[in-house]
Amino acid sequence: MSTSVIEPGTRLADRYRLEERIHDAGGSTLWKAVDEILARAVAVRTFDPEFPRIADVITAARTASRLTDPRLTQVFDADDSGENAYVVSEWVSGETLEHMLTKAPLEPGRAATLLYEAAEAIAAAHGAGLTHLCMSPRDLVWTTGGTVKLLGVATDAALRDCASDDPAADDAHGLGAMLYAALTAHWPGAPERSSLPAAPRTDGAVQPPRMVQAGIAHGINDIVCRSLGLTDDDPITTPADLAAALRGVPRTPLPLFAGLGTPPPPRRPAPPRQQAPTRPTPQPSQQTTHQHHVPSPPLPPQHAPARRKSTSKALLGAAAAALTVIAGLGAWALTGDDGNTPPVNNNKAGVTDPKKSASPQPAVLLPIQNARSVDELWVGKEHDEAMNRVSNPIKDGRYKADWHTQTYRDVRFGNLLKGAGVLLDMGRSVKIANVKVTTPESGASLQLKVGDSDALGSLRTVGKGTSSAGTFTLEAREQTQGRYVLVWFAELPPSCKARLSEITVHGQAQ
Repeated sequence: MSTSVIEPGTRLADRYRLEERIHDAGGSTLWKAVDEILARAVAVRTFDPEFPRIADVITAARTASRLTDPRLTQVFDADDSGENAYVVSEWVSGETLEHMLTKAPLEPGRAATLLYEAAEAIAAAHGAGLTHLCMSPRDLVWTTGGTVKLLGVATDAALRDCASDDPAADDAHGLGAMLYAALTAHWPGAPERSSLPAAPRTDGAVQPPRMVQAGIAHGINDIVCRSLGLTDDDPITTPADLAAALRGVPRTPLPLFAGLGTPPPPRRPAPPRQQAPTRPTPQPSQQTTHQHHVPSPPLPPQHAPARRKSTSKALLGAAAAALTVIAGLGAWALTGDDGNTPPVNNNKAGVTDPKKSASPQPAVLLPIQNARSVDELWVGKEHDEAMNRVSNPIKDGRYKADWHTQTYRDVRFGNLLKGAGVLLDMGRSVKIANVKVTTPESGASLQLKVGDSDALGSLRTVGKGTSSAGTFTLEAREQTQGRYVLVWFAELPPSCKARLSEITVHGQAQ
């Protein structure tokens, strides 16, 4: 057990440098740190010398490290063999559900989307034999990369010494409580778990969401009531059952980025019922950005960014950033150093080149004939044993599949692979303008490779980019042509797992 004083600047395992103390609670401390080997931000939890459950937390963290669902916090390292025990996990940046609700309740379709993702993630954890047991609006984050992240699976229960005779039912109840909060901006659970106003009660029982907030449809109201035991109807007793129920209600997309506008409150077709209490004005939250889970009673403030500017200014800034990215891609295309960029002709004589003066042909969708997974070992051999097999992934000339790798211990494939990706056979030589890729996570380093042979060594890199959640574009250099197109993960996203759901190729057929 630790006996030394831990301060900012301390290095654990000669690798993790503690930079900033986020909070102390319950005998443990959460830090923002830097993994000096991978040069990335991580969250590190250390423990007080008298903390009684260090071994339990370390065991839970090691078990949680096996989870592969990208919606669950990834645990990278856990150790109690040295002077200071610690747990290292990903640094999650975004907006917690609790902070979203200090402004207004979510529109019901968006609340359903958020909790559907959370329910599926917890169901995946249950499938691996793990539970949460301590869910609150502080644990559900809409990340800055546009993804859902649920924090604290397995580790929170160990930190808080929580146990359950029916963990599936308890987690279904926790999800139902978060859905109630998302719909009403009131919290129906223990008051120490959230700073939101308490849910109103009648004769000791929590009032159904429709009695608290107007505009909530019967379908989603009934799901909440079945999860919280507010009705005699068929109860929802597992996260998988809750996810299945939410599939049957209307769901609408969440904003692409956390902080770029909150949906307006739902329309109120009629005044609230007389017996429903007026929802108090939410108090300003001290926690606006949730960097990592805080498994404790009321939390001290974390890094609170300045109040959001108007939506129009935020969107204007996003547009300016997009223009900067486009300009950067153009500059990269002109200065690529892999030997494939043609020399510049300044045309000093002023002679007009008819080929240059002609209008370029517009890029069109090019049909894909076939696709397969590829990766490359560090020893230089190709294989695809680690890839999942997807049958018939070509639909309407597009690549559509849930392609993914296994989860590795770091973003560089654990030094097992040089990279991995999907190789597309266009059926004939084509001129490539760009490739659009759909992936659920930001931060992966991708390359676009093209050639006339399907051997990895013969394909040349013609484009590079960093993934963003959703659909993004890999631009190819001018005059790029070949039969085979490879979307290649040179470095994994923070989850250490590559995923693709759709690829389309655009250019001109020869």
